[in-house]
Amino acid sequence: MRRRAGQVRRAAWWLVRWRPAGLAGRRGQRRWFQAVVALSVLALAPSAWLWSGSGSRVGTVESAPQAPVAVVFGAGLFGTEPSPYLAHRLDAALELYRQHKVRAILVTGDNGRTDYDETDTMRGYLIDRGVPAVKVVGDYAGFDTWDSCSRARRIFGVDRALLVSQTFHVRRALALCEAAGIDSYGVGVEEWHDITWYYGGFREIPGAGKALLNTVFRSDPTFLGPHEDGISRALEQ
Repeated sequence: MRRRAGQVRRAAWWLVRWRPAGLAGRRGQRRWFQAVVALSVLALAPSAWLWSGSGSRVGTVESAPQAPVAVVFGAGLFGTEPSPYLAHRLDAALELYRQHKVRAILVTGDNGRTDYDETDTMRGYLIDRGVPAVKVVGDYAGFDTWDSCSRARRIFGVDRALLVSQTFHVRRALALCEAAGIDSYGVGVEEWHDITWYYGGFREIPGAGKALLNTVFRSDPTFLGPHEDGISRALEQ
């Protein structure tokens, strides 16, 4: 949270340095500064809401409690293989399964094109590493975090879950899945703080604003459809 606040303060400083013509006077400068501060506070407020609302419900594989299901969110492919970030999420879910903290895994990703299939790639990754196929259930219409959470509850009947994602995203996933009706705990995957990590963290600023709107309006996901019994069958095995 301090890092994100620092990014906003630096952006505000540059905005103050760059001011439109006509605001060169002291009064104009003061008004410009006040406007920049107000916009910065508005931009950061949803992120503060996510952090304050998650409390102690975010941790690691080791600290996670038991739950029936782990939900793994898509994070892109490199060709036909999971991206490094997605592979790390899947590895964390695999460890949760091996430690008997979950009994089924729901992988939710984007299969909106015939040449792009996050979901089957995620399933194959876990199955190849020893998770029984019946225990890995795929959601092919998880186009964004809200769709994934809403469909997990409404289509697959998930009511309690461990959510697996990178630390910069998992709090937003937690807030959205709670809003969708899932009793959740976030398992944050740490990453090296490289340019990809900073880009992901920056994206969470507008993402937090969108999440706030999702929790208020709770719109339908892009696709609904009939109830699927994959999770219930996985839990019966």
